[in-house]
Amino acid sequence: MPVQMELRRIIISEVDDHQVIILKEVDGDRSFPIVIGIFEATSIDRRVKGMPTPRPLTHDLITAVVEQMGGEVQDIVVSDLKEHTYFAKLRVRQEGELIEVDCRPSDAIALAVTARVPIYVNEEVLGDALDED
Repeated sequence: MPVQMELRRIIISEVDDHQVIILKEVDGDRSFPIVIGIFEATSIDRRVKGMPTPRPLTHDLITAVVEQMGGEVQDIVVSDLKEHTYFAKLRVRQEGELIEVDCRPSDAIALAVTARVPIYVNEEVLGDALDED
């Protein structure tokens, strides 16, 4: 059963290649970090702060393409953790059908923030992530 999470914090480092986002359980106290790239961290940070961009960025483009093709971004799910690497699914509803698209968690979270949709983490992944801390 997926657990609803919220983006709690974005840590952007100007001296490190790895940026960190913290996801926190909506109805609980559990949280964990995910290391992401600078592009995704910057994109997420801009969305959270409501900073406009002069032209659409990649996550705007993906959201627009889904909508133009008659779909709706429903949510994202961090679905798996293998060898210290997280996996995610972008879940799109189109004509009553749920379509799951494999993607990196950083892109999935950037899309969730862009499309203003829920973020979920599979319970097993959350348990494994907490064991790694």
